[in-house]
Amino acid sequence: MVAFDQVSKGYGSVRAVDGLTLALHPGETVALLGPNGAGKSTTLDLLLGLRNPDSGSVRVLGTTPREAIVAGRVGAMLQSGGLMDEVTVAELVRLACALHPRPYRPSDVLSRAGISQLADRKVNKLSGGQAQRVRFALATAGDSDLIVLDEPTTGMDVTTRQAFWATMREQAEQGRTVLFATHYLEEADAIADRVLVLHRGRLLADGTAAEIKAKAGARRISFDLEGGTDEPSLRALPFLTSLDVSGQTVRIQSSDADATVHALYGLGLFPRNLEVAGLGLEQAFVAITTAEEAKRS
Repeated sequence: MVAFDQVSKGYGSVRAVDGLTLALHPGETVALLGPNGAGKSTTLDLLLGLRNPDSGSVRVLGTTPREAIVAGRVGAMLQSGGLMDEVTVAELVRLACALHPRPYRPSDVLSRAGISQLADRKVNKLSGGQAQRVRFALATAGDSDLIVLDEPTTGMDVTTRQAFWATMREQAEQGRTVLFATHYLEEADAIADRVLVLHRGRLLADGTAAEIKAKAGARRISFDLEGGTDEPSLRALPFLTSLDVSGQTVRIQSSDADATVHALYGLGLFPRNLEVAGLGLEQAFVAITTAEEAKRS
């Protein structure tokens, strides 16, 4: 569906994308994660033909990004995408459908995006979440094979976000590939079949959410200590990667939880409410990117 082959793109002395190689396949729902400045927006711009790579190649459905866009095979919803003022939502959706090579009926597009009740409202009178749903409607105005979404649920309330992702799952089940960039890591954990982690323009991790969590190589340990805590002793525990003490509650991340807990009892401490669990995707994301930064320092 999509192939990046050793793609690089720079802006002056800054290399936003650095030798990026990846492939997306039909029917996948893929989350693109990364800290600010990781190269996510530039990667999407290259995928959509809005920018050209300095080196390497980008192919979409076997052709160039712009050719795929012109053929109506790609739908996109970008953060920076503006909406025309002084027109109604229905007028804007009808225009998008009329321009698409393989259009859907405007009424179906409005219904799928959950904005039928907004059809007669002027675009400049919409709330932030409503405007996001209109952008989604424009991105799905026709029968596209690839849907690209940049921070799609920003400004949406919880109910609307759930309905939005239900629609996206339907799109993937019909064989379409959905690629979305997000700062809501719980969305990536719950929705994505596959997670890509970018850092300084490079692909740092690629796998399922479970595989990304395992890659972080750490586990969470939490417990209570009655009678106060000896923070210097806790910091000396083996395989400790982070420590947070709040009153009697201690939260630890460890690269070898068994050894850390064994050493904890060896200190003569008797933790209560002891829990050991794997990292969530957010903690794993932080651990992976922090480790990469440590390598560079």
